[in-house]
Amino acid sequence: MAIQRSLLPEIRDHLYNREITIITGPRQVGKTTLMKQLKDELEKRGEKTLFLNLDYETDFFYFSSQEALINKIRLEIGKEGGYVFIDEIQRRQNAGLFLKGIYDLQLPYKLIVSGSGSLELKERIHESLVGRKRLFELLPVSFREYVDFNTSYKYSGNVEEFLGIETMKGKFLLEEYLNYGGYPRIVTTGNKEERLKEMHEIYQSYISRDIMNLLRVERPEAFTRLLNLLAVQSGYPLNFTELGTQSGLSYPTLKNYIWYAEKTFIIQVVLPFYKNSTKELTKAPVVYFYDPGLRNFSVGLFGNLRHPEQFGFLFQNLVFNILTEITRWTGFRINYYRTTDGTEVDFIINKGMDVIPVEVKFTSLKKPFIKRSLQSFINKYQPAEAWVINLSLNEEIKLNNTIVKVLPFYELWRQFQYS
Repeated sequence: MAIQRSLLPEIRDHLYNREITIITGPRQVGKTTLMKQLKDELEKRGEKTLFLNLDYETDFFYFSSQEALINKIRLEIGKEGGYVFIDEIQRRQNAGLFLKGIYDLQLPYKLIVSGSGSLELKERIHESLVGRKRLFELLPVSFREYVDFNTSYKYSGNVEEFLGIETMKGKFLLEEYLNYGGYPRIVTTGNKEERLKEMHEIYQSYISRDIMNLLRVERPEAFTRLLNLLAVQSGYPLNFTELGTQSGLSYPTLKNYIWYAEKTFIIQVVLPFYKNSTKELTKAPVVYFYDPGLRNFSVGLFGNLRHPEQFGFLFQNLVFNILTEITRWTGFRINYYRTTDGTEVDFIINKGMDVIPVEVKFTSLKKPFIKRSLQSFINKYQPAEAWVINLSLNEEIKLNNTIVKVLPFYELWRQFQYS
């Protein structure tokens, strides 16, 4: 059974737009599979298509020049038009300018392009294709997609109700997801030993292809050691002096390597929240991982989480990923809050003029509980509402003039609404 990706309908709708459709994301998340699914759908409707993959030397030959590629397209699907799929575009030098030249010829061909999160694709291609492209990010399978797949899509559209009613099954799926993560080859493999082999291949492919070959990182062993340190320290403000000492990297190289890890969809960097430049606030960033399985693998815990304290951070990481997902098109920022005296709030949804503080607890609360740090933030900033995210309790109380919503994590998908 194939994994149904929630991004597919958005990309399908964009096929009718002349802009270049660009699908990016980390390696091994299913970009090629999704493109071939779109290709099959188009062919069933009688559309002409061409699929080229720059990982194949025979296909790479057609990208020696724009003229060579156009001649190949015309040969295969004619002059009347059609859909051209190009996989692994980051392997073509100056990919942005190459695609821009073809697009500006206004040929009757719709381009659907994919590539891993290399800097060429993620950064430079944007400059060349301003106003000519729409970027879609395909990430590891989300927990919602994971539940859908593992329940054979029986509750598709009603995942929240399923998790609220089938609490034991939901807890099992949550802990399994936090252990193994959402790379498709991991999701579709049931055997723990096979999952470990697959994750090892995913990890090594990332290091050898993105980090060594594409980014030309001179010290891949130091980069790997840094990822290990970030996995251990994720969720906490980074101490760059300590990271530099433990990784053996200079400060400039350390900053570059963290930037590489962010641009290749391994980590997300979260900045602190402050309305004024007050000295008592921690200024260091915090990192979270796109995929819990890859994080676990980097510290030798892949599939081996057993205790609640081990799940606590990963649950917080999951909530961050959900918040990132549901604020994607809002323009809101997600920050964290921490002062030097120990007052901390896990996340701040920064809406500009207003904020929503979010506290995360890996437990099934029996009654609403607001810890002192959250109370302190509410008293200081007086937000309209605050959230306490837990495993099961769904209640609402009021603190001063702030509505405090105690929410099960799965309610975030449908209760995140703004006026």
